[in-house]
Parts: sequence; C-alpha cells; structure tokens
Amino acid sequence: MFFCINYEANGQEQTGTLRDRDGNIYTIKIMPDNKTWMTSNLNINIPGSYGYENAEQKSNQYGRLYTWKSAQEGCKLLGEVWRLPTNEEWQKMAKWYGGVRGDSEDDGKAAYQALINGGNAAFNAVYGGSRDSADGSYARVDAHGFYWTATESDVANAWFYNFGKNGKILNRHQYGQKHMAISVRCIKDIGNE
Repeated sequence: MFFCINYEANGQEQTGTLRDRDGNIYTIKIMPDNKTWMTSNLNINIPGSYGYENAEQKSNQYGRLYTWKSAQEGCKLLGEVWRLPTNEEWQKMAKWYGGVRGDSEDDGKAAYQALINGGNAAFNAVYGGSRDSADGSYARVDAHGFYWTATESDVANAWFYNFGKNGKILNRHQYGQKHMAISVRCIKDIGNE
C-alpha cells in the first residue's frame, strides 16, 4: 500500500492529500478540533461497501457506502493511525461551526452551511444517501448525507450524522442499523503519520 500525506499551510489551515491502496486520492485537513479529517468521502472497495447503484460516476462523486463494520475496516486500511470518528468527535467538530440539531442555538443550520460541500469550513459533506440491507435498494442520494460514527447505541445500532438538504440542518441519530450502508469520513490525531 502507498500512502502519501502532504500538508500545505494556507494561512492558518493545513490541508493535504492521502492516497489509498486503490489509488483514490482524498483531501484531508486539520479542523479546529485539532484532528485531521478527510474532507472527501471514503471510496476504497472492500467487502461490505457498495457503489451507489453500481454506478462508477456516483461512487467517484459520493464515495462508496459502508456498513458500520466495513466503515471501521475501511478507515484502518488508510493506515493504522486512521479510524472512524466517534459520536463525541463528530459533535465536537460540529460545535466549532454552531453545533448539531438539539445542541445548537439554530437547530444545526450554521454547522450544516459551514460543513456541506462548498461551505466555509471546506469539509465538503455530500448527499450520498444510503443502501438498505434488507433489499439492497438505494435511497436519498442528493437529499441526505449520512455519516457513520464509531459509537454503538446497542448491539444492532450505531450513531450517525445526517446532513439534510431539505431542512438545511445537521442532525444526529442514535439508531442507525449497522447493516445499512452510508458514507464515511476517517480521522486521525495530529502528529500521527
């Protein structure tokens, strides 16, 4: 595997790139929470990951969709220092931009605006939708950007974050079925190369 991390200082922002074993190149950035976050969705092809309706163009645009287990495995394949962020890490990062619904003064609207693709945080969340595990159907592309956390709610569910295009809010949900497939961002602690 070949991983290339290059950081460039842009004023106070430090951004860079990361290459996975499939040759995908991801943008990465040190966010205000002092963690390095991917600013594009994971797209490494592993068991338990799915290209939206098997369309390569959509996978290139939105990344692949991952079950909760494959999301953790996909992050680890970027290098041992990379991992799936916890619910608390997502919440802390979003708080820098106003917070999520239920933990902000504006129900998650400012964080949504800052973190969505084209927003001033350059986090570039996209509306990748989801894949249902029961029938393999895809839904909500171009309407919702769902992102896994590493935090379990119970044996069958885990926390996930939701960028909702219609309401223009960032929300979080406690009960995401681990077998559904949604988008992934990976993080690492600063100083871990």
